[in-house]
Amino acid sequence: MSAPQPLGRRTLLASAMALAASASVPFARADDLPASDPRMGPRLVGSPDAKMIVDEWFSLTCSHCAHFAQEVFPQIRKNLIDTGKIRYRFHDFPLDQVALLASMVSRSLPAERYEPFVTDLLDHQDQWAFAQNIDPVAELKKRAALFGVSAAEFDKINADNALREAIINKQDHDGAFLQIQGTPYFRINDTPAPDVAQSYDAFAKAVAKAS
Repeated sequence: MSAPQPLGRRTLLASAMALAASASVPFARADDLPASDPRMGPRLVGSPDAKMIVDEWFSLTCSHCAHFAQEVFPQIRKNLIDTGKIRYRFHDFPLDQVALLASMVSRSLPAERYEPFVTDLLDHQDQWAFAQNIDPVAELKKRAALFGVSAAEFDKINADNALREAIINKQDHDGAFLQIQGTPYFRINDTPAPDVAQSYDAFAKAVAKAS
């Protein structure tokens, strides 16, 4: 099964703007987001003293990313992150407008809640994103509430066009510069690491080889 392919910037932004059109607060302009906005800062877990850093680019509506989060990442967390062997850095790479809104919400949380929230969304992806006869935005809103995001805060995030464009701009840059063709995409110590998403053994071997 091939990995999901990134949507074009224009398609993603246009559809996301349509998704947010019903928000109850005015849009922020793209240039309203300062470069120092902490919401666009790095999202990492693991010891800062770790000699290796692993980067993952993922989409919250990507089934391959959900499989990795459910089946592989818990072992990585236990055996490699919590033991101080690697530091793990997350990169949002939304493939559709729902994933983009989910990324916006995750980046609006305090940094320490980012990884638990995205893990929750990936673990329950079939419930909030793809279940039959549901509104994924309404379901996302419910899951965000479990992490302290009120309905009013959610609507404000949805209307934040500056954050929306900042995430897309970062995605465009990474996609072009790193030639990302699908998600999840990994780099170990800034070297591409293909074929590591299917099993912990494959991931661990790639880390050992890069050390």
